Amino acid sequence: MVSRRGFLQGAGVASAAVSTVAMAALPEPVIQTSADTQPPLLPPNGRPYNPVVTLNGWTAPWRMKNGVKEFHLVAEPVVREMAPGFKAHLWGYNGQSPGPTIEVVEGDRVRIFVTNKLPEVTSVHWHGQRLPNGMDGVTGLTQPAIPPGKTYVYEFVARRPGTFMYHPHADEMVQMAMGMMGFWITHPKGRHPHIDPVERDFCFLLNAYDIDPGAYTPKVMTMLDFNLWSWNSRIYPGIDPLVVRHGDRVRLRVGNLTMTNHPIHIHGHEFVMTGTDGGPVPKSARWPEVTCDIAVGQMRQLDFLADEVGDWAFHCHKSHHTMNAMGHGVPTMIGVDHTGLAGKIKKLIPDYMVMGERGMKDMTEMEMPLPENTAPMMTGEGPFGAVGMGGMFSVIKVRKDQKPGDYKDPGWFQHPPGTVAYELQGEAPAPARAASPKPAARDIEVQVRKPGQHSH
Repeated sequence: MVSRRGFLQGAGVASAAVSTVAMAALPEPVIQTSADTQPPLLPPNGRPYNPVVTLNGWTAPWRMKNGVKEFHLVAEPVVREMAPGFKAHLWGYNGQSPGPTIEVVEGDRVRIFVTNKLPEVTSVHWHGQRLPNGMDGVTGLTQPAIPPGKTYVYEFVARRPGTFMYHPHADEMVQMAMGMMGFWITHPKGRHPHIDPVERDFCFLLNAYDIDPGAYTPKVMTMLDFNLWSWNSRIYPGIDPLVVRHGDRVRLRVGNLTMTNHPIHIHGHEFVMTGTDGGPVPKSARWPEVTCDIAVGQMRQLDFLADEVGDWAFHCHKSHHTMNAMGHGVPTMIGVDHTGLAGKIKKLIPDYMVMGERGMKDMTEMEMPLPENTAPMMTGEGPFGAVGMGGMFSVIKVRKDQKPGDYKDPGWFQHPPGTVAYELQGEAPAPARAASPKPAARDIEVQVRKPGQHSH
């Protein structure tokens, strides 16, 4: 057992169990159980910065002690509401999965107390940070594991601005599959040549789970066939909209901790990638995009000008990632004639429903019975009916009358007359076709040249 004073004075020590005396001086861990997007946390002390908004999440408060920003993370089992009526038993930090976002300023000295309330050892890796090797959080390599019931301390200087993450590096396959992860933002200490100021700054993590319909706990041995693709452990329609004011400069910070890549796509606007895992991207190296493919373990920072009003879809462009829990062994039934068959099957299985003979869209409006604690596969209601989406899907709501700093949902967009696609009334006129001239008749002589004989 090493005392806190001895730990802080020791050179090259990664982390150490905190003494009883030091425990009394720990900052109080702040626990959050609501899955609603919390307002940005304006810095009460320290150097000023423009705070981020964590989608369906929150920013961890801190205390200043002798010029050091102190945070307290508690690794523990949590219950996460992934969508209304659907909850998952996960592991996370401070009552939630993902854990709270940590926001600091370039040059801040940061001290993080990590208390382990899991049934096994853990650690925290500060993904993307430049720090002393002994603070990197790899169990067995750079530090001893944090035993259950113990608190360890990490301390380092936030050396460079950017978008980062944190997650365990102990039994990583299980602990990350159970939802242990969080965001880290280091704001620039002043005007940066490659970091423009923005009015709205959002962040969220891409994560995935394999939870059988009716179950609560993820199957941690799954490698690829996940059935729940989520943003910050939420699935549509449980993902809040991103509300912005017309004319706002908007930043989207996205980190990928799933097992596959995700082409993140925005409607109605173009963005530029202004930052990566390695830091800000020089302006000369940027180009406009509407889709950014984010690979496993990567972080991307996307900036755009919200200059088109409306409700704009924002989602992963892998089509099966915008669906909720579904088996992968379902056969394709398109074009299969069920005439007379459904009635016979219902005599044996009263709740049987015909699915998929015209595609799967019908399922968005079916009132089919589901097991307890199961989210519908494709769901969500919009102003014109069923949205028919799930998983990694949300809406960017751009409004002219949204006040600066106001993130409240303004409701559905009111389209000006004549700006919504409509059904053609009456009989459709025949399409105009250009007259095709008849080719002139002429004799065509075909000459055939036979290959010559060659010796080989």
